[in-house]
Amino acid sequence: MRFFVVCPGGLEVPLAQELAEIAQRPDAKALGTWVIDPTPTSPTGGIGLAGPLSAAMALNLHSRIASRVLLQMAQAPYRQEDDLYKLASGLAWEDWFSSKQTLRVDITAHRSPLKSLNFATLKIKDAIVDRLRDVTGDRPNIDTTFPDVRVQAHLTATHVTIYLDTSGEALFKRGWRDEKGDAPLKENLAAGILTIIGWKPGQTLFDPMCGSGTFLIEAAQTALAIPPGGIRAGMYGDGAKPSKLAYRPLVTSADGFGFQRLKPFNEAAEQKHWVSLKESSLNEILEKRKQYPDAQSLGISGSDINEKLVAMFRGNWQRAQLPDQPPVRQVDAMASKPPSNAQNGVMLLNPPYGERLVIKGGRGQGANLRDMSDDGEPENRFELNLETGRQSTKRSSRESLKKLQAQEEQDPKFVEFLRQFGQHLKEAFGGWSIFVLTADMALPGQLRIKESKRTPLFNGPLECRLFKFEMHQKRTASSHTESE
Repeated sequence: MRFFVVCPGGLEVPLAQELAEIAQRPDAKALGTWVIDPTPTSPTGGIGLAGPLSAAMALNLHSRIASRVLLQMAQAPYRQEDDLYKLASGLAWEDWFSSKQTLRVDITAHRSPLKSLNFATLKIKDAIVDRLRDVTGDRPNIDTTFPDVRVQAHLTATHVTIYLDTSGEALFKRGWRDEKGDAPLKENLAAGILTIIGWKPGQTLFDPMCGSGTFLIEAAQTALAIPPGGIRAGMYGDGAKPSKLAYRPLVTSADGFGFQRLKPFNEAAEQKHWVSLKESSLNEILEKRKQYPDAQSLGISGSDINEKLVAMFRGNWQRAQLPDQPPVRQVDAMASKPPSNAQNGVMLLNPPYGERLVIKGGRGQGANLRDMSDDGEPENRFELNLETGRQSTKRSSRESLKKLQAQEEQDPKFVEFLRQFGQHLKEAFGGWSIFVLTADMALPGQLRIKESKRTPLFNGPLECRLFKFEMHQKRTASSHTESE
């Protein structure tokens, strides 16, 4: 079977590394042979691979970086909408789902000659519905909000590829986040960043503006081998149900992934594979708990000035199946210090904007750019649903975001805060590696620290940079004298 594993823009290399690691797991090897496509040298929105059908189970359970796992159903050249209908109507959809299940069809395009992508979507939907009606005598209902089955098509200038979505809800929805309204850093982007910076379990990790704890929870789960899809897979029993506050109804232990609603995955042999994957993962967690028996042993900690977010972080930590209480304090970032006098640690943060930015004397009043990266906006071309039929939908939203970014960058209170925080980093975190994810391209100048590296990334539709700063050890008076 052919799969395309979707990821946020800029994370193709970390995803390729992760896919290779998943394929080398003994339980994944037992499923059959995996062949992963070469790592792309430019942004592609994901990585392709060939593997057994049950590879979809392992990928949805274990991939921290993937957004979706798409199963390729067909690929063919096309010139007009009728070609799409002919291809889709020739596929045996009845072998994959029933007419009693609800359906959603999404389409994405890159340089497609078709004038209306909305009409193209309609043609594929009609083909699937007509096929099921002809074969079963009944037709499925369309549900664009909570569908049982998702079909995805992608158009290039000459070819169309049709996929079945084996993930259902996007995979960054782990099930532990208890938030509504705000849309913070997506979990899979946080996981990808941890790979990019080279952080390894056991290495000191600190976030002085941790918010609800995304970076730290992803790191802790990685250290303890807790699979990102564990809650959605129902691995932890009734006591670990997904948060009802933030996630859609289909993210439940009964049918947390799209493949669980597809006929071939419910056959006895595939169900046996699914049980085996979960059991193997649970055994791995037990072994890691011996290495990291409590939260303190992980070397992961954080702080935030916002009391509500600190409380939220504690709740998220527990729902993520992590031990004890998280090592987090309510403290101003300007007063943060290396945890337990740790030397040469890693600091990773995503500075807040707008309401969360508390600056001496008041709150920033700018738009909260972190809130603009919600699930309603696609991460890349494989996440995009162009129901309006226009291929330029993202341009206007990108332009408006850039205007908001410009407004934020000109906020004098925010600029002064960054200057003071940069000085604090120099004084308190000598020897540390500092990584900052931000939409503010001028951040190094505002911190008054020269970055050693910058990596382009996207948080939803928002273009960001991951800046790396190497903090030099401060020379003490005695060492200065000796050197003279």
